[in-house]
Amino acid sequence: MALENATSESVFFDSVVLSSNLGSLYTGILSGVTVWKVILSFLVCITIYDQVSYVTKKGSIAGPRFKLYPIIGPFLESVNPKFEAYKAKWASGPLSCVSVFHKFVVIASTRDLARKIFNSPTYVKPCVVDVAIKILRPTNWVFLDGKAHVDYRKGLNGLFTRKAMSVYLPGQEEIYDKYFKIFLKMSEEGHVPFMHVFREINCATSCRTFCGHYISEEQVKVIADQYYLITEALELVNFPIILPFTKAWYGKKAADMTLDIFQQCAAKSRKAMEAGGDVTCTMDAWIKEMLDARDNVKKDDGTSGVSIRVFNDKEISETIFTFLFASQDASSSATTWLFQILADRPDVFAKVREEQLRVRDYDVNKRLTIDMVDKMTYTHMVVKEALRYRPPVIMVPYLVKKDYPISPDYTVPKGSMVIPTVYPALHDPEVYPEPETFNPDRWVGDDSLANKAPKNWLVFGTGPHVCLGQNYAVMNFVCMIGKAALCMDWTHEVTPLSEEIKVFATIFPQDNCKLKFTNREIAT
Repeated sequence: MALENATSESVFFDSVVLSSNLGSLYTGILSGVTVWKVILSFLVCITIYDQVSYVTKKGSIAGPRFKLYPIIGPFLESVNPKFEAYKAKWASGPLSCVSVFHKFVVIASTRDLARKIFNSPTYVKPCVVDVAIKILRPTNWVFLDGKAHVDYRKGLNGLFTRKAMSVYLPGQEEIYDKYFKIFLKMSEEGHVPFMHVFREINCATSCRTFCGHYISEEQVKVIADQYYLITEALELVNFPIILPFTKAWYGKKAADMTLDIFQQCAAKSRKAMEAGGDVTCTMDAWIKEMLDARDNVKKDDGTSGVSIRVFNDKEISETIFTFLFASQDASSSATTWLFQILADRPDVFAKVREEQLRVRDYDVNKRLTIDMVDKMTYTHMVVKEALRYRPPVIMVPYLVKKDYPISPDYTVPKGSMVIPTVYPALHDPEVYPEPETFNPDRWVGDDSLANKAPKNWLVFGTGPHVCLGQNYAVMNFVCMIGKAALCMDWTHEVTPLSEEIKVFATIFPQDNCKLKFTNREIAT
């Protein structure tokens, strides 16, 4: 018993001593720890994890061996992207990569890889920047995937048919007439930058086409002025959280305002169509189609007729906003390059003008019709070559839904962004000899090298998300540049930056395209 008591006392004593020693040890350790040391240790651990994660995901594809700037990657370079840097990245390999903050990005630069991504809905879905879902609204159809996307899109197929586009033409021509007067007034000061005005005319044309006269000129002006903020908010590299007075914050305010205006227009259009009004715009055509389908669900004999999905005013406003989102920057880019290209190439300009007179039977006051547009063969070739030569959309971001075996040697990790690039396919010298030369004649005849390579024509994408309004977009460019050539002369003040490309959502001349317009007496 005495031995047991002695042993118990010894164990208790040892425990007390050990606890005391450990307490002293912990105290000593903690006394040497400061807040800055904790922060530094955390940053070191995060940096190591970030580098290991990048190297692991990169694998064997082209790209920096390590992230030169820990965590942020090439964020600062991406704030002011350089077109030459993009070209260098495309030339570095079929697949290359970068990592910005938490986002690992794989860039595909060959035609076949780009087409594969466009046609892989099982593995990828279109995406934009992180704040886009808040700016475009989470319920927007662009965020749908699979069958839900297919079903939604079916309800939109009738909006850009030949019949529908013939209805839109008078509204478009009305906008051209108005803005051509603005072009002439601005030119009284000599050669001035026109890029921002081309943004305005495209925004006004889209609003008139989509919303008709349900939208006021004041509302169109406000949207045109404010849309620049939305473009800035949706740049590929941007701050991922909406904070007050940031680009995303201003963009969200502008988007909410635009969506509210479109919803008001949809309500007015619905009222007009239910009262039996004429179709004058996209909203009218869409709502009329829904009303007709509703009335045809049951025929007199009791059988079912054709039916399409019914959309409410909020859904219509969100969809019309995505049409504007898809067209505004790309159309502004294409318009800018078209006017610059024609000014710099008098021979092309002269041929466009001659065709415009001929299809109007030399009546310069004849209004546009869809049959007339069909006869503008050379103007179509000029537009198509401009879209190839200076493609408005050079990259399309996709989100990888699950590990994507994009090639036999590489699998894109789930959660990454994969970006097919269309520029190299459109400048492939094997399909387009002298690809850096603007040559509309390369599109002459079905047997031409360019026309025999439709797989390279990726201006509007391909696959399930191919641009829904591509025929409308081309028609708009053909009609706008054709009527301008008929009504006006213009010259371009060439600067050292005229052919240098700047990237702002799409591509523009770095000097913003300095032009001067004068009226033609024949058109008065």
